[in-house]
Amino acid sequence: MSSPPAALSDDYRRALNREVLRTERLRVMSLIVTVVLLLGVAAALFIFRPDFLDRMIRHRDDVWIPFAVGIPFILFECGVLLLLRRDLALDRQIPPIRRYIGTLIETSLPTIGIAIQMHRIGPLEALGFMLPLTYFLFIVLSTLRLDFWLSAFTGLVAASGLAGLALFHPDMPTGSDQPMLAPGYHLGRSLILLSAGVLAGAVGSQLRRQFEASIKAARARDHVTNLFGQHVSPQVVERLLAVGTGTASETRHVAVMFVDIRGFTAAAKSRAPQDVVARLDRAFAVMVDIVDRNGGIVNKFLGDGFLALFGAPFDDPNAANRALTAAREMLAATETDNSGSDWPLRIGIGLHLGDVVAGNVGSPRRKEYTVIGDTVNFASRIEALNKDHGSQLLISDALYRAVGADAADAITLGGIAVRGYEEAVTVWRVA
Repeated sequence: MSSPPAALSDDYRRALNREVLRTERLRVMSLIVTVVLLLGVAAALFIFRPDFLDRMIRHRDDVWIPFAVGIPFILFECGVLLLLRRDLALDRQIPPIRRYIGTLIETSLPTIGIAIQMHRIGPLEALGFMLPLTYFLFIVLSTLRLDFWLSAFTGLVAASGLAGLALFHPDMPTGSDQPMLAPGYHLGRSLILLSAGVLAGAVGSQLRRQFEASIKAARARDHVTNLFGQHVSPQVVERLLAVGTGTASETRHVAVMFVDIRGFTAAAKSRAPQDVVARLDRAFAVMVDIVDRNGGIVNKFLGDGFLALFGAPFDDPNAANRALTAAREMLAATETDNSGSDWPLRIGIGLHLGDVVAGNVGSPRRKEYTVIGDTVNFASRIEALNKDHGSQLLISDALYRAVGADAADAITLGGIAVRGYEEAVTVWRVA
């Protein structure tokens, strides 16, 4: 598929940045909720099960430790959350240095708590208690950062904190015969934390790649919709996504269809605006579906009518036959839709076959796929002739000759003067 334009690339980067900010916000909120729940459990134990708490800590006064560490942490994360909300509102990226400093502060929380506990209840109890397990909370949630190096850094901070406590904390005994106080034991645990950070980074990177792929697919689909309009069949969209939309103009041999609802503007004057829109939507829904079904695309809506193309953006050797079939089906469907309606519609259709210049036209930020050339103008003039001849479907001589037997019921109107053309042209009436 061809490379997306700069505007699409900018949209993609902004969308990816918003996704990163949202996952970062989810991570911070998860940390806040988790710490609040842990503090709630500690408070509940202190109030309702002091006997259980006594078996866990040496001194009842030590119950302040989790609150002394946890409450400042919650306040810090609330500040981070406010910054993230501002980043989202301003649609800006988080500075990398801020992310690494935040990681260092956050992942140091268990280290601070363990250091305090080692002094209060002893190294063996502190290192064997639940606080070292909380390192994994930060490592697991680091996957939401969608950044391998941030997750690996989280594991490194956790591993360094635990290893530093085991090797350098002043309350750590030397020469102890306790296996759980041996430096090698804690270095092994630190290595596990570091490995967990690397693995979390790999998972986060995979999530990021999936986000990128989803965003690219969505942006490419939006790009196709912007170029070709909302009423492009799913089959056409899939083909455009597969082969690319391209940017250069090209000459194509197409069947051009102009459709107009006769007398709609005058009839709409006596009706409520919402009724006008509802009736127009119902009529277009039927006709657009028929165009899609016959391999065409609705290129643009023109008030109470539209321009449809057969043979663009993809070559179609049967474009003329498909256009005529679609026109017949639209007339039949409109008659069926008129049955029992208090606002019956009468449509006029003009078809012409010829070469056009097709391509993406517009500004660098907003382009639209369109067709230009005398073929388009002539198809519009043919449709307008329906008013003069009381007809509903007129086709050019070029399209008549291309469809062959499919237009066996066509009646020639002979040479007709067409506005903007010096010589009379042959037009055929099909309905």
